[in-house]
Amino acid sequence: MTGAVDPTLINLIIFVLAVFVGYHVVWNVTPALHTPLMSVTNAISSVIIVGAILAAGAQTADFGAISGAVAVGLAAINVVGGFMVTQRMLEMFKKKTPKAPRQGDQA
Repeated sequence: MTGAVDPTLINLIIFVLAVFVGYHVVWNVTPALHTPLMSVTNAISSVIIVGAILAAGAQTADFGAISGAVAVGLAAINVVGGFMVTQRMLEMFKKKTPKAPRQGDQA
């Protein structure tokens, strides 16, 4: 016995640690940092989309190609949702113009 560890086990451990760290990072963000964090998250998701497109474009329809196609869809939803949330948050900081009085209103 050589004592080699199964690569699947190593990948699973890394995945669990990434989920744990990601959970604590996201839930401890103050609201003021949410918009910059969403911008970074969108940038990371765009890199994930590029990698997923490469995986999905395989010649054979194996597990990797199917996973890549699912990853493209989920990352695209994440990017679009992130931009929508960021846009809504930026709208909150815009100055609101006062409404002009209507003709029937008395001043």
